[in-house]
Amino acid sequence: MGQVTITVRPNGPLRVDDPNGMVDVVDAEGNKYDTTGKPAFSLCRCGASANRPFCDGSHKASFQAPDTAVKPQG
Repeated sequence: MGQVTITVRPNGPLRVDDPNGMVDVVDAEGNKYDTTGKPAFSLCRCGASANRPFCDGSHKASFQAPDTAVKPQG
């Protein structure tokens, strides 16, 4: 069984690789989005997608964000 991996794309979406269909994407009211048959999908980080919570490529215009993990201090 493959594991779920979430990758932060440079100045782009969160890429969810879900080879076994284990991830449920739900809205604030608990309604489930249909990801049936999608072993991978991308979630919007920029807020400009017309297909939120999924990415539609709108970030390409000007979205910039940190893309690396912050190392714990201590």
